[in-house]
Amino acid sequence: MAEPKKKRPPQRSRRARANQKIDAIALIQCGHCQAMIASHTVCPHCGYYKGTLSVSS
Repeated sequence: MAEPKKKRPPQRSRRARANQKIDAIALIQCGHCQAMIASHTVCPHCGYYKGTLSVSS
């Protein structure tokens, strides 16, 4: 099996690991009930999405 020729420098490992952070959820205000919800989701409080009532099955 292939082996690496040289050891990977710590700076390169840290730079790669810097992109693995957890981002905060983007919250927006519901257009119907003004509650804070995650973007691109149906409002759990009133059931509206983009100004129309979402039908749940």
